[in-house]
Amino acid sequence: MQYTKEELLARCNQMCKNTLMETLDIEFVDYDEHSITAKMPVNPRVYQPDGVLHGGATVALAESVGSAAAFIFLAAENVQVRGIEIAANHVKSIREGEVFAKAEIMHKGRTTQLWQIRITDHLNNLISLVKLTTLTLYQD
Repeated sequence: MQYTKEELLARCNQMCKNTLMETLDIEFVDYDEHSITAKMPVNPRVYQPDGVLHGGATVALAESVGSAAAFIFLAAENVQVRGIEIAANHVKSIREGEVFAKAEIMHKGRTTQLWQIRITDHLNNLISLVKLTTLTLYQD
């Protein structure tokens, strides 16, 4: 079944209910045929002790967006997606505002996928660059 952009984003945001994504206030905000983007507020809930965005929160955002992208772009029925490897380079700190995670496919295999997730601020400054490998589990 095909979904409109609005329907797809609404479905992704609905899946976040009662999960870590809801705890971190992650919201899916954009989608096109090659990528999906989510945002997360930068506030004390996601700080490390010195008042900047925690790298773990950044990685949680990246894995959430990459896993959602794998699920969406595989367009398969009865699958589960798991992150099996993630590597992040944090290049700039941020104290306030929002960060945006845009997941783009680097390799789209039937079983494994490789994603690049750019984490940026509202001015499109690079905050972190993340590589995520996902595994697709096909259910009977």
